[in-house]
Amino acid sequence: MVQINENYLKLKNRYLFSQIGEKTKSYQKSHPDKNIIRFGIGDATLPLTPAVISAFHKAVDEMSVVSTFKGYGPEQGYEFLRELISKHEFEKRGVNIFSDEVFISDGAKCDTGNILDLFGKNIIGITDPAYPVYVDTNVMAGNTGNLQENDQYEGLIYLQATEENGFCPEPPDRHVDIIYLCSPNNPTGVALSKTQLSAWVTYALNHHSIILFDAAYERYIQNQDIPHSIYEIPQAKKVAIEFRSFSKTAGFTGTRCAFTVIPKELTGRDSSGNETSIWNLWNRRHSTKFNGVSYTVQRAAAAIYTPEGSKEVNELIKYYRYNTELIKSVLKKKGFSFWGGIDSPYIWVKVPQQITSWEFFDYILNNLQIVVTPGIGFGKSGEGFFRITSFGQHEDTMEAIKRIENWEWSF
Repeated sequence: MVQINENYLKLKNRYLFSQIGEKTKSYQKSHPDKNIIRFGIGDATLPLTPAVISAFHKAVDEMSVVSTFKGYGPEQGYEFLRELISKHEFEKRGVNIFSDEVFISDGAKCDTGNILDLFGKNIIGITDPAYPVYVDTNVMAGNTGNLQENDQYEGLIYLQATEENGFCPEPPDRHVDIIYLCSPNNPTGVALSKTQLSAWVTYALNHHSIILFDAAYERYIQNQDIPHSIYEIPQAKKVAIEFRSFSKTAGFTGTRCAFTVIPKELTGRDSSGNETSIWNLWNRRHSTKFNGVSYTVQRAAAAIYTPEGSKEVNELIKYYRYNTELIKSVLKKKGFSFWGGIDSPYIWVKVPQQITSWEFFDYILNNLQIVVTPGIGFGKSGEGFFRITSFGQHEDTMEAIKRIENWEWSF
């Protein structure tokens, strides 16, 4: 009989956003006349910009001509895109990341899970609350014990991000091998300052740890004291892997393009204590298990670095930021306590009264026809909060604001 990977049996029954989708679908089926406004899943709603579409079309046309047709491309990504990323995302910020340290992929979500292929048995530290993929992929990889009664997995070190510490987790007083950090953070919307991030880099250097740094929302940063890349911190290249995405930057959620940066000076050790290049391992893994992002998509992604594309992306970000300000204004008016929404498209809101975050999800869906994300879905420390995303149309945002403002809140 075939043996399965029993680690999958440790997982919670459903992935958070699938559960939200099922609840929303069920409500819509029972109330077909209701207009549901979705502030739950952080999915882009604006179309790809003209410069991106133009580059996409041109690349498709190239595929129809023998002389410009592309078959298998380099698994690591085409050099034209890797060079643009090196120049615009890092060199312009005074960071020296070489193009061959950039690996193009089909999503930061995929890479944050796939990166575990490189590592053996380690002590894993994950912020709480956190993007669910971090925890779930470690469960799948066998890095945890079973789910405990407190809704946390045995074997993981949970790095608390709470109201008391401003949702900025601090380095622990014990050893951790692999550390997950996300800044600007999903779900709390809070970003780490240079001082705070420097403390984590120092910790990693002292403990020979590796930081898995998710910077998918860096384009939303407005505060000058917030690093856009962990490599802005001295010596971070010795201890960090960075994940980036075009999804929330340029609306590529349905187009799929991202990149992971692995500096060549980053190392780990085998069971005998011998130092090994993480870059070599990832390059081998990438070449074996991945055939590369399509040429047409990479040409489309490259277009955001043109003068026209850059301007269009800035307008796209501005559009979502305006939504954030509108949402924050009505939350403040109605007396909600909230965080984030400055350097991030997410707002982290305290649930009113003494109800659970799932109870609040049901309440606001049934009474206001608005979908939010319950905080408990991001971890134990997320209980008592909910996340609102600004990835919506202005018209829907204005309608949601009207409903929130006019509702007599009672529980």
